[in-house]
Amino acid sequence: MRAQLDRLATRFRTNLAECVRIDTRTLAVFRVFVGLLIVADVLLRSRNFSYFYTDDGVVPQSLARELSADGAVSIYHLTTDPTLIAALMGLQVLIAIQLIVGYRTRLATVLSFLFVVSLDHHNPFVLSYADTLFRLLLFWAIFLPLGERWSIDAVHADREPRTSVAGVASALILGQMVFMYFLNWYHKSQDELWTGGEATPLIMGLDDMSYLFVGVARQFPTLLELGTHLWYYMLMFSWLLILLVGRKRMALVGLFMGGHASFILTVRIGAFPYVAIAGLLLFLQAQFWDDLKAVADRLGVDTTWSADVRTRLAASGATVPYPRLGSSSLERAKSGLYSVSLAVVVVSLVLFSAVSYVPIGGVADGGGGPPEPVDDVASSFGVDQPEWSVFAPTPRTTDRYYVFPAETADGERIDVYNERPLTFDRPSDELHTQYDTYRERFYMNSVRRGGFDDTDVPSVLAEHICTTWADENDVELTHLTMYVVYEDVTLETIDDHENREKRSAQFYSHGCGDAEPKPIAEPEF
Repeated sequence: MRAQLDRLATRFRTNLAECVRIDTRTLAVFRVFVGLLIVADVLLRSRNFSYFYTDDGVVPQSLARELSADGAVSIYHLTTDPTLIAALMGLQVLIAIQLIVGYRTRLATVLSFLFVVSLDHHNPFVLSYADTLFRLLLFWAIFLPLGERWSIDAVHADREPRTSVAGVASALILGQMVFMYFLNWYHKSQDELWTGGEATPLIMGLDDMSYLFVGVARQFPTLLELGTHLWYYMLMFSWLLILLVGRKRMALVGLFMGGHASFILTVRIGAFPYVAIAGLLLFLQAQFWDDLKAVADRLGVDTTWSADVRTRLAASGATVPYPRLGSSSLERAKSGLYSVSLAVVVVSLVLFSAVSYVPIGGVADGGGGPPEPVDDVASSFGVDQPEWSVFAPTPRTTDRYYVFPAETADGERIDVYNERPLTFDRPSDELHTQYDTYRERFYMNSVRRGGFDDTDVPSVLAEHICTTWADENDVELTHLTMYVVYEDVTLETIDDHENREKRSAQFYSHGCGDAEPKPIAEPEF
């Protein structure tokens, strides 16, 4: 009997290890992809550098600090000098390149994480779930050997690289993706638009965030409804991403990647699909690489070039100076520090954060969530778990655009947000073009919510408009009012915005300079 129990325990441990095993080739691809995402993000943000990231723009450092979590960590908050902020962004790109080539990879991962968190806290009003997921994946990646293969670290290692890793760290980063998907399914299950299949067609009707091939997709509402059901059940059974192995897992990963690829082609939601695909890459085990080679061989594809490239890159990596600072005792100390750090993270963040989602978590004191000190530290570093209520529980079914009526010193009334004569008509058939970048849409969400919640976000924007308008147009503004216009999207008006019910809401009124605020009435639609 004892021998049978031992065999069962051994089989359980073996199967569990296989479920959380990550191939080190996959880790290398993940490392490069993550580094490229950091570079792309910094370059894309730099398009709005003065507007979003300096005190001359709409998010001065004082406002960012005021509305961020207490003790929010940001290297960018060490200065308000635009030149130094630009230099820090350049340094962030250089560290990301260090991560891509795998030089002192764990240090590069830690520094990249700190810079990513810092840039997010530098402007918390342009963020989305993509930024949250990216921070969390990068945080868990600190505890993984991202430089085990295809890196400068691997070239200078005095041992053969491991083929795979399986342990607490790999379980945490894989579990992060499953936790996000499954919790999102739970929220979606609370609304009949998702359970009934109508959610995706309605989302595709949102002109302020849909683009590219959405016009084609709207012509097939039945397929969109089937897509809703497919995505809903994929989220419901997302835990199979961990339980399945081999080709079955590959098929499920392929479905998820296909879903995110469809988002890239139809909805302008920023980096979320790319970040999610980066996380899904980690589920591809050795079977994927074996099958990829087998397919290449079957198709007669010459793969010797890849070996030649790796050889040349390894030769180049060998020429990079690689001072070794450690002795055997220092290596043991580093290993011990790693183990202790991982244990602290597991206990404090994973177990305590889980309390937030367990009904009995708050029985003792009448409240839920992790202990306050743990929650504060997690918030400071941007690694606290959100609700993951992406398009859930009830998906948004109202299009929206902004109109900012303003009065000039000579009595003219204009729409300063869209730079046109005052009208509440749509600024464009494709509402997403109202925003220069996708992060501007997230920022305007913050402005709108700030107006209704009585924060300083809309007032700073309003004063910025008053000042810049006078400088750029040689005419002063005296008053400005902010409106959001809503259009109700129904299954009948997905592709027919002219017949939608419209309504507007005023959320802020401002007096430029010393003028007292005075609401500017809206004209007729």
